[in-house]
Amino acid sequence: NFKNIFYLDRQYLKKKINSINIIEQFEIFKNYPSTLKIFIKETRILAQTKRNGFDYLIGSNGKLIRNDNIAADLPFVFGDLNLNEFLNFKKEIDKSKFDFKNITKLYYFKSKRWDIETSKGYLIKLSKDNVEKDLNLFVRLSDEKKFEGKLVIDFRQRGQIILNEK
Repeated sequence: NFKNIFYLDRQYLKKKINSINIIEQFEIFKNYPSTLKIFIKETRILAQTKRNGFDYLIGSNGKLIRNDNIAADLPFVFGDLNLNEFLNFKKEIDKSKFDFKNITKLYYFKSKRWDIETSKGYLIKLSKDNVEKDLNLFVRLSDEKKFEGKLVIDFRQRGQIILNEK
């Protein structure tokens, strides 16, 4: 706006850029005498959810991005979602041998427990504390022939795995 960049309020500019939910990271450089260079990294979209009747995308930056179109290739998250809980859960999945791309639906419970519905029709009821271990075991079980047709796999009971058909 034809103002001297020496007097630019850096905190104000950071606050304005941070208010854009699609931005994950940014860097601001003053290129004297008259130019600002802003480098922006867009957030990765991880999932979608619904809040207060509106559709949102969940970014890897932990922010909700308003969206009017349902994306069929993203998992849909049900429940009263806490974004930090979701990001921690995503990290647990990434540490396991389970592929996040196989998820079609995620169910979040107030007890901070998750259920996963996969693209192959499995419903995985995870324990609260051993997500990585449970998912690694699920990957091993789903490869064995004798467990075909067992579409509900319940890891909630300590020391037990309950297998059922839907």
